[in-house]
Amino acid sequence: MEHFFKTLLLFAATALCEIVGCYLPYLWLRKGGSVLLLLPAAISLALFVWLLTLHPAATGRVYAAYGGVYVSVALLWLWQVDGIKPDRWDITGCIMMLLGMAVILLAPRAGS
Repeated sequence: MEHFFKTLLLFAATALCEIVGCYLPYLWLRKGGSVLLLLPAAISLALFVWLLTLHPAATGRVYAAYGGVYVSVALLWLWQVDGIKPDRWDITGCIMMLLGMAVILLAPRAGS
């Protein structure tokens, strides 16, 4: 179970890097931000890719499980950065995604 929580934290950091890497160009393109935002965006996206490589599981399985955590972090971003509180449907969907992620990560597999 300790491995599960370490993986969950790694996924959360990965999701945050991906969101920041996409949000900064959005600020530049849609909100009149400085073109200099592209530099930290590129660094954040490079960190996102590197963090994905730290998982020992099969790449496709990592991406599938990561999706559930990404949804959760994106909803936290919606609330904390965009100032929009997730509603019950957001939360229900998030819980469903996290349950799916847990099934993928915690399933007993041959050779694991």
